[in-house]
Amino acid sequence: MSSYGTQVLAHLFGILAIILLLVWLLHYCEGIDYGSDIGLRVFNVHPLMMFMGFIFISGEAILSFQTIPSQRQTKKFFHMMLHLISLILGIVGLCATFKFHNMMGFPNVYSLHSWIGIGSFCLFGLQWLIGFVTFMFPSAADRTRVRVVPWHVAGGRALLFMAVCAAETGLMEKYGFLRAKSNLQPHQRESHLINFTGLAILLFAVFVDLSVSIRRYSL
Repeated sequence: MSSYGTQVLAHLFGILAIILLLVWLLHYCEGIDYGSDIGLRVFNVHPLMMFMGFIFISGEAILSFQTIPSQRQTKKFFHMMLHLISLILGIVGLCATFKFHNMMGFPNVYSLHSWIGIGSFCLFGLQWLIGFVTFMFPSAADRTRVRVVPWHVAGGRALLFMAVCAAETGLMEKYGFLRAKSNLQPHQRESHLINFTGLAILLFAVFVDLSVSIRRYSL
């Protein structure tokens, strides 16, 4: 499979994951509204923003070097700006979950999902800051940039899969919480929807990573 083919599959699985996530949040989870007095609607901002920013747009930023038909400096600019948008959306998503916990009187950062998510997000912010200083402004010396590039690329790919890990654990945690709170038995259609959403998220990251690998070793 060519690098172009993996890019197309990455885009398709990313869009599919967004659609499935929206169906779940809007149809099964009461909707999305950061300013609502209903805690669940506030919380639903969290998974949407974290996936849209932390995973989807971040993955598109990784692919930007291959998909944007322009000079390298322009590609670098879009790469950094897309990651900056990811950070902003991630902050909104994190604020939503803290707001929800405060509304409901729940403790913060107590689960494996939250530990993985917070850790990944902090490393993501550090990765962006180092990348900005090293490659954009004020920009390090050529020798330093050559040494940093492999670590920057490997770190970005690792962080993408850390974000996916956080998303997968978050999906299962939220689904289990909703079922327990409502004293309901698992709903087969909803379970399948969550499973397909999780698979689409994972496959998006896999094909983003494959696209980078194929392009890198085909040069």
